[in-house]
Amino acid sequence: MDTLYLIIPCYNEEEVLPETSRQLKAKMLLLMEKRKISADSRIVFVNDGSKDKTWELIEALHKEDPIFQGVKLSRNKGHQNALLAGLMTVKKYCDMTISLDADLQDDINAIDEMIEKYYEGCDIVYGVRSTRDTDTVFKRKTAEGYYKVMRFLGADIVYNHADYRLMSRRALDGLESFEEVNLFLRGIVPMIGYKSDKVYYARKERFAGESKYPLKKMLAFAWEGLTSLSVKPIRMIMTIGSLIFLVSIIMLIYSVVRYATGATTVGWTSTVVSIWAIGGLQLLAIGIIGEYIGKVYLETKRRPKFIVEKYLCGEAREKHDKCDKDSFKNKQECTTEMD
Repeated sequence: MDTLYLIIPCYNEEEVLPETSRQLKAKMLLLMEKRKISADSRIVFVNDGSKDKTWELIEALHKEDPIFQGVKLSRNKGHQNALLAGLMTVKKYCDMTISLDADLQDDINAIDEMIEKYYEGCDIVYGVRSTRDTDTVFKRKTAEGYYKVMRFLGADIVYNHADYRLMSRRALDGLESFEEVNLFLRGIVPMIGYKSDKVYYARKERFAGESKYPLKKMLAFAWEGLTSLSVKPIRMIMTIGSLIFLVSIIMLIYSVVRYATGATTVGWTSTVVSIWAIGGLQLLAIGIIGEYIGKVYLETKRRPKFIVEKYLCGEAREKHDKCDKDSFKNKQECTTEMD
């Protein structure tokens, strides 16, 4: 039997964490009883700089039962970095991981099918929403449009998949080789390759608390994905610029012909509109190019994607070598607490 680690990023999840831990523990014990996973399997909560009592609850869960582990980041680094921190911290202590959100919207019963596909030889198993009935009409339509745009731009992402996925240790090693600072795991993971499959599930309503992804953050995350996975926006600017240049040549010929035939000179309205249109297009082009330059700037700094302040690992870690800073990606700080 292989060892499974569940990775759950947490940011201000004190309202939902007690119920989440209860349901996940029951699921893990059932899987152990069915001999689908090893008894060394663990549930790992990653505290992403929460401002409430999330970390205190994780510490209490760890003291109560060693099946619970905790990774505390030194500060808030965002969902994607927190997820990566959890995966990279535990990857050498397990055979497979499953990442999911703390709000219980991801159906944990899909874990069984994910594990079955893992034993069938899949290194990556994507949890895919079967419907979006729980979303508002606005969110559903914008999400569907976003996936279509990403496809059009050449990004290889799984439709209706968030970050609910199984990854084998081999897949995690592959993920570690992607060193970019601007993280968009939904686009990076398919680039790893290896055999993959999908498991479909119905997404539930959030159990408690508020969503950590309001409209502003969702738009920022969507833009991050667009600019991290494709250079087509820049190429589109070049295409639009070429078209406008051709239109300007046509307009030049048209103006000369009108002047030669003695027709009335085109009025100032068309001139002003043209100036505003070209000026706006130039500013838009500069902004998009600037976005890419900014990403290159951040990448060249080579700043760490996360710093682990503390890892509540318990007895499972004692079976392995002592905590070593070099064992963590990006040389992040490590403080290990043993039971």
